[in-house]
Amino acid sequence: MRIATSRGLLLAGTMVGGMMMGAPGRAAQATDAPAIDATAVADPALAKPAAAAAPSESANAAVVGADAIVVVGTQAGARDLQFSSNQPIAVLSEDDLRHTAVHNVAEALGLLPGVNVMNTGNSFIGGVDGASRGEGQYVSIRGLNAEYNVNMINGVEVAQGEPYSRQVQLSLLPPSGLNTIVLNKSSTAAMDGDAIGGTVDFRTPNAFDYHQPFYASVTATGRLESRARDYGDSGLGGGAAAELAKRFGGDGQFGVYVSGYYDERHYANSELRGAVSALNDGGWGYLVEDANGNSYPGIDPEKNATQTGIDVGISDGSSKRYGGNISLDWHPDDDTKIYLRGTYARDKTQQNSTLSQYSSSGKSYDQIAGTDRYALDVTGISTRLYYETNPEDDELDTASFGGSKKIGQWTIAPEAFFSYGRNSRPNHIEASARVNQQDDYNNGQLEPLGGLSIGYTNNFPQPLYTSAIYDDLNDAGSRLLARRAGEVTDSESSQTKYGGRLDLSRDFSDVSSILQSISFGGKISTSSRHVTSRDWTNDQFANLLGHGGETWDSLGLTDGSYAHVFPGQYEWSIPKIDKQKLFDYYNQYKTDASLDTCGSLAINNYNCDTQRGSETVYAGYASADLQIGDVQVIPGIRFEHTDIHNVYWVMNADASGELPGAFQSNDTHYNALLPSLFVNYRPSSTLVTRADIWTSYTRPSFFQLGGGASESVGDDGNVTITQGNPNLKPIRAINTDISGEWKFARAGYAMLGAYYKHLDNYLYDAGAGRENSASSAGANNVFINTPENGGSGHVVGLEMQFRKQFVELPGLLGGLGVNIDFTRQWTRVNTGTLGDKPIQNAPNILSNAQIFYEKGGFSFDMIYHYRGSYVESYDYLGQSSWDDRWVRPTTSVDLHVGYDFGHGLKADLSIANLFDNYTYWAHVGKNSLAISDVVDSGRTGLMTVKYSF
Repeated sequence: MRIATSRGLLLAGTMVGGMMMGAPGRAAQATDAPAIDATAVADPALAKPAAAAAPSESANAAVVGADAIVVVGTQAGARDLQFSSNQPIAVLSEDDLRHTAVHNVAEALGLLPGVNVMNTGNSFIGGVDGASRGEGQYVSIRGLNAEYNVNMINGVEVAQGEPYSRQVQLSLLPPSGLNTIVLNKSSTAAMDGDAIGGTVDFRTPNAFDYHQPFYASVTATGRLESRARDYGDSGLGGGAAAELAKRFGGDGQFGVYVSGYYDERHYANSELRGAVSALNDGGWGYLVEDANGNSYPGIDPEKNATQTGIDVGISDGSSKRYGGNISLDWHPDDDTKIYLRGTYARDKTQQNSTLSQYSSSGKSYDQIAGTDRYALDVTGISTRLYYETNPEDDELDTASFGGSKKIGQWTIAPEAFFSYGRNSRPNHIEASARVNQQDDYNNGQLEPLGGLSIGYTNNFPQPLYTSAIYDDLNDAGSRLLARRAGEVTDSESSQTKYGGRLDLSRDFSDVSSILQSISFGGKISTSSRHVTSRDWTNDQFANLLGHGGETWDSLGLTDGSYAHVFPGQYEWSIPKIDKQKLFDYYNQYKTDASLDTCGSLAINNYNCDTQRGSETVYAGYASADLQIGDVQVIPGIRFEHTDIHNVYWVMNADASGELPGAFQSNDTHYNALLPSLFVNYRPSSTLVTRADIWTSYTRPSFFQLGGGASESVGDDGNVTITQGNPNLKPIRAINTDISGEWKFARAGYAMLGAYYKHLDNYLYDAGAGRENSASSAGANNVFINTPENGGSGHVVGLEMQFRKQFVELPGLLGGLGVNIDFTRQWTRVNTGTLGDKPIQNAPNILSNAQIFYEKGGFSFDMIYHYRGSYVESYDYLGQSSWDDRWVRPTTSVDLHVGYDFGHGLKADLSIANLFDNYTYWAHVGKNSLAISDVVDSGRTGLMTVKYSF
């Protein structure tokens, strides 16, 4: 109760400040601070000015001690921060964020080398459902999926609210709420060891980051989504933000910073679900089979596969994000600094998906005369109308209380921290209508077809329908028979994390020319999490009403229509659904018997998808900083011990059927010794080369360790138990990185690097499924089905960054510049039962190329983004060979125009996806687009006006 109360007070204080001011967004200030070490948060013991770093030309950076949060306002400042760091990092400044129309910080991270932004993941929703929202949600870093990364806000590791993995959904954080984003590509001894991909630190300012004692700003934004306009919706959105920073006291020793924001987005995007239809409704087949129902020998199965049914529709809704940040600081003297920081972020999303379904429910294979080949024949089509909602209510909060004290040559930095994360899908409802509805009163039949059901135009599947089938699709509200009176799922996942750390360092630079400092410390982090999901399904409408023939029109469930289901591709109309009316029917007919989460007994249905657990991590580290001429050497060692306790529901069964279950528990313990070595060579103030090697690991998710367990008894009397595996090993990695960074001419910066990661005990992201599931025989004909670790693998990558403003050119031409980053990577891993595969969500090529102009208050940017193809999930259709789900290469161009009017007033106009490319295209099979999911979310325009004073 004390934790909950403290959290409530913190959030209340944060929001009071936010409501008083409005919301965040920080203007770049005139700067004269030197470049400093960007490890100040991630690695406080190593925080010190780089020995050979020159003062920044325009770096808006400040360091105030071992507890420093480094923030930068300009792109030049970001490059200086990278250059002066003791480890390889990449930085996004406020200017970087201001010059783009990204929806959230996940998309903003895509501006950095080695970062892939995914529009979907494996939470309560995923696949094309998540992608149809039209915004980035997760990121992979250097070839490693989101659960292999650590995410922090102001140095506090954020709670992981996802149900099936250790990922953090970053879409709930708007770019306006954070001023600097630092990607640590490596992990020093002082940093958490469970980051194989990288550590991302989102940083907010405090009052001491500003040169003047008082600073405030207000920001107004307007947003337009073009695809919503194609559907006749407004697509309008916008928001407001405000912040205030003030230092006060006789010597300016007290500081307060407070900010708040509100942002609203309305969208309507087109989606094609070909792969989903193939998986859920059997909407695929081989064109030619043999007598045993296999792809005909000698024909590549991938090329032999075709779509037989599709779902096409619209995903519309809104996202409302609001929150705030607060920082209270006290600097009683030059050697003492105390702070209290808090952040609060909330995202409420409404998503309604309405889909026309062309389902190949009647299929046969006819032998071709005189051969042993059998040709596909789709004999009948089930035309359907499907509606579902995917609401989300997400929250992410952090708090930290700490400081630093310098006593002679010693610096002591204690900190207590707290974080809370929640991901919930409340009141997800779904319902459908179909031409072949079968119940006590309806006896609907398939629409007859014959031959192939799908052709292709520009890689889009085109239904080869009859006029009757087209009429069903075009007038679904009045022609298709209503099915169930609603099915509702209520799901929530949350984690609470708290603990403390103590960092100590001793400066020896006054007595030794080689040993500069030693650092050591410890950290304890405890977290608890809870996941639950329950499902209620009502009976058929006809059975409840006592008569057949009802349609969604006759039931009053439709409210107008969209003229085109997918403008530009599929032109029949689709109804708009009255969601409240559907909920009214659902609530009217819901009974105790509607609860049917996973079995027939109420006690099992209530508890079977419930899991809770706790995790405590004890860590200690030590490191040294050695300076040998121009070479800096930082050896380090870290040890982490983890205790995990899981509680989950076990469903039992015998020959008579399902039995009441009960909660059981298991425990897992991990020990990790993590040595590291970082070497920096600075022969001049314009060149640094690095060579680093470090070790890291990632613990398996709670779900894979525990999860629910169930028993089933076969006709032969064999018992199969499906459950988590507390004996899963952590994924371990040995990481190496070499790089060089140069400052050249005026306003020039370049970086060239390479990285290698060796992985052991690999586990892939299987969502709500068991990873690399394997069965083993137990005693008395009992078989246990659990997830198992895979084998070893590797990531190899090359990175390049280049930025140059041609200030040497005369006159107005001096504002021109280019900014390019490029990543090429190769991945391979032994997944276990599926063999060697590329790593999920790891494109082979990532690149951003920017042309910019900055002169006399005017700024212009055009950015080209390229993401190569990557595998999203393995063995999608259960064929065990060719059927991995891939994402096509994506390209987009963003445009920004801005003007600084002086006196604190700035205006910016940005357009994302200027040329209206498809934002998501996943397909089954690496080299085939025959079975695809596609999302068209159009362009996004963003207008921002900011006034600082």
